[in-house]
Amino acid sequence: MSEVVMKGLKKVYDNKVTAVHDVNLEIKDKEFIVLVGPSGCGKSTTLRMVAGLEEISGGELYIDGKLVNETPPKDRDIAMVFQNYALYPHMTVYDNLAYALKLRKVKKPEIDKKVREVAEILDITQYLKRKPKALSGGQRQRVAIGRAMVRDPKVFLMDEPLSNLDAKLRNQMRAEIIKLRSRINTTFMYVTHDQTEAMTLGDRIVIMKDGYVNQIGTPQEVFNKPVNLFVAGFIGMPVMNFFDNCKVLLENGVYYAEIRGVRFKLDDFQQKALKQNGIETQDIIAGIRPQHVTVGEGELLAKIEVSEMMGSEYNIHARCEGDEVVMLIPTFDLETDVSMGRTVNFTTKPMLIQMFDKETGNNLIWYDAESASKDAPVCKRYDF
Repeated sequence: MSEVVMKGLKKVYDNKVTAVHDVNLEIKDKEFIVLVGPSGCGKSTTLRMVAGLEEISGGELYIDGKLVNETPPKDRDIAMVFQNYALYPHMTVYDNLAYALKLRKVKKPEIDKKVREVAEILDITQYLKRKPKALSGGQRQRVAIGRAMVRDPKVFLMDEPLSNLDAKLRNQMRAEIIKLRSRINTTFMYVTHDQTEAMTLGDRIVIMKDGYVNQIGTPQEVFNKPVNLFVAGFIGMPVMNFFDNCKVLLENGVYYAEIRGVRFKLDDFQQKALKQNGIETQDIIAGIRPQHVTVGEGELLAKIEVSEMMGSEYNIHARCEGDEVVMLIPTFDLETDVSMGRTVNFTTKPMLIQMFDKETGNNLIWYDAESASKDAPVCKRYDF
């Protein structure tokens, strides 16, 4: 078992700046968890506390059921892959891979066997005699991953390992990491600022901002059920459309969302959730994902400013009164003229409308006011 449990984990630096606030997270054995958020949100600091590279200011950290707050990094049975590879330039690939095992005084035949097994998995056998300077960025990253793999760690930590690669190599290495995960049975913690990496790699995603965990969930959960405006705007490409000066209306026991004067009767699930959260008529910010917009139907109107034909879909940028609207429309079922300058009508399914409190930014359906603090909201799941 290689579980990682954080209870109230906190990091305060000497200048009294708190980088990480009260992180509570249980990472299951063999789970791939991704910490994602903008620069300075505390994700790398959290990872470094798990690695033992940062001192823990408060809370408790357990690895494999053992409290490790004071345990040195070398005794935590973890391996870390850094953004800058951190390879020894004077050593060959073989020696870079073998170095950790030599320090442990593992016998030479066993070292050779392990190094060649890992090299085979990562497809770097042909580079074993080369030095890092003779390798491409993607090849160096494979060596860095291989150097961690040879140790058979309980927990595999990766701190933005693909950020130094170009877009094509990042896509290739993401696929390599997915294949690697299926071959080795260990627990992964992966830090990135790239939400595409988070969505494609993670079993669950931990979304952080300003040192707080905002939401934890599967890629599908955080995409469909964002707990607040920040998560809704951070997860998903293109980003969610936000409509200001909208309302949620409660009339005769029935809830409606009003966007630019157009009413949408909300579905049964939304009705029950809003009632359970005690929502009355109030101003909101409405959110609709570009993928959920339908053109050529409905009463909402927008003037097209940019229309990009992307092959399988149109990427449309339009203006609905004061709000910018991005629409991703499949080409195979588009019957409306979407050329630049045209005014088109559009709509969405009521069940796909997200509703955010104007003052707090919290999602009126998914935010649980009872169990969440103001600064660190959590996602509440309703099962109707």
